[in-house]
Amino acid sequence: MTNRSRGTTTPAPPSRTTVTWAGANARRLARQHLLPGTASSPSASPADAVSAMLGAHAQVLSAAELSVGLRGDGLTRTDVRTALWTDRSLVKTFGPRGTVHLLPAAELPLWTGALSSVPTGASPFPRDARMTPDQVEEVVAGIAAALTGAELTIDELSDEVVARTGPWAGDLVMPGFQSMWPRWRQVLHLAGHRGVLAYAPNRGRKATYTNPGCTPLPGPGAVAALIERYLYAYGPATPAHLARWLAAPKPWVAGQFAALADAGAIEEVAFEGEGPAWVVAGDTEFPADRARGVRLLPYFDAFAIASWPRTELFPGAAYERALAGGQAGNYPVLLVDGTVAGVWHPRRSGRRIAVTVEPLEPLPAPRLRELEEQVERVAAIMEGTAELTVGPVTVGAHA
Repeated sequence: MTNRSRGTTTPAPPSRTTVTWAGANARRLARQHLLPGTASSPSASPADAVSAMLGAHAQVLSAAELSVGLRGDGLTRTDVRTALWTDRSLVKTFGPRGTVHLLPAAELPLWTGALSSVPTGASPFPRDARMTPDQVEEVVAGIAAALTGAELTIDELSDEVVARTGPWAGDLVMPGFQSMWPRWRQVLHLAGHRGVLAYAPNRGRKATYTNPGCTPLPGPGAVAALIERYLYAYGPATPAHLARWLAAPKPWVAGQFAALADAGAIEEVAFEGEGPAWVVAGDTEFPADRARGVRLLPYFDAFAIASWPRTELFPGAAYERALAGGQAGNYPVLLVDGTVAGVWHPRRSGRRIAVTVEPLEPLPAPRLRELEEQVERVAAIMEGTAELTVGPVTVGAHA
């Protein structure tokens, strides 16, 4: 294009890569180790699987065990528990969105460096229940000191925190499960993000906590690395996608993307159904064909939670049946050719695992055989014997 007033030539803007939904979805599944083939060969270890999925949501630990096992070759729930409590290659702590996750121990400095750098919004608690910034720091320091070299239940930790800070920390002002919790507990997840709190093995039926002794990486570099890893696993993605996954302010995330783009670390593509989106610089190769096969994913599986746009992953009736108010993860899902095509539910009784699958459309015979194989795999990971029923799932969404 020529600028006639100056007689100069302005270079045309570079053309953007166009990415189809089918290509993006197939690549995400491959990088999640959820498709057969070289690019998605099963993970060698639980830590590798958790690294690929960017954390396994572990509020329901049995679901996390299944998420990890489905991405491995012959992995079982015992392998995941061994990695968590014996080998300590996994850590159970507070991850994205302040929810409980399994994270690779080797990556904990990166995670804590990034998560502790995410700006927090206004406190959701009433004014008289809140803590001042100085009180927050007192409590986090008290948690760190109390848990160093110790494994404490929540009640034991509470006594230690109150003793190290003051009676104000123990005021019962925070709504909990059918009771009121002490004030200090509103920053329990923050202690995890700072690297001074993680879960230890249960003592009987009670959870315990310890100080993993983690030193977070410097915030700016950790945030940049986590964004690039997210884009590698789930891209193309927009700042709004990552903001929701991380529970971070949208303007802050947009600023991080802009800085990475200016540095040449990420590049813009045209994403079908979304418009402009981002990938890691140079990472623009996508499969030409859509994903194929049948898969079962458990509650809160990372693929279902982090993949956007929702309307493509949960097409048609799946959007109403398999989401809870637009939120993914509350139902285990049936994937057929890479998109949600139903829901399912496992019920354990001893070694017997009764799996009910509710397809939204009738499955032809070849698909039913694939489904049977998936149910057998689920049972093997859970170390039980499978029993498949194809029919309505009457269990409601998980909270």
